[in-house]
Amino acid sequence: RKVNMQIVTLPVPAQEGITRDNVTVRVDAVVYFRVVDAANAIIQVEDYRFAVSQMAQTSLRSIIGKSDLDDLLSNREKLNQGLELMIDSPAIGWGVQIDRVEIKDVSLPESMKRSMARQAEADRERRARVINADAELQASKKLAEAAGVMSQQPAALQLRLLQTVVAVAAEKNSTLVLPFPVELLRFLERAQS
Repeated sequence: RKVNMQIVTLPVPAQEGITRDNVTVRVDAVVYFRVVDAANAIIQVEDYRFAVSQMAQTSLRSIIGKSDLDDLLSNREKLNQGLELMIDSPAIGWGVQIDRVEIKDVSLPESMKRSMARQAEADRERRARVINADAELQASKKLAEAAGVMSQQPAALQLRLLQTVVAVAAEKNSTLVLPFPVELLRFLERAQS
């Protein structure tokens, strides 16, 4: 009987399982392996391809159950290495060496996708509210600081009033109503007395 000693690519059918944080997922993978001992591959196991496939499926289901959803989505390299070790341990006795295992896809139920999208939107809104609140706080501090300076320097307040009048007067369709200064009333009262 002939045994192919080249690297074989073996797709692992999608396995459904429940993660450690109780999310149902479907995960598929691919295993790259090769026969390193042809005699063991024929003698130790009836069908080494089938045996590697079954070991890969059970290992994949085991990894799903031990992992959180975040791990499945973001730590694939670590999970790939864990899968490789889980499959390689028994396979080496069959004369087969696992070169690499890669998780191809992690599928979530539609309800979970919608829930994650709502959570991401809520996080973005929360961050935006925090940024706006920080900006309001900084603006109010600056306004309080400006009010303090203007209360110490009445001329600064008059200058600011004059700047506002000039800005409003520059607009063509504006009517400007100015407050009558109290100091001018006092001056006029003194002049009449």
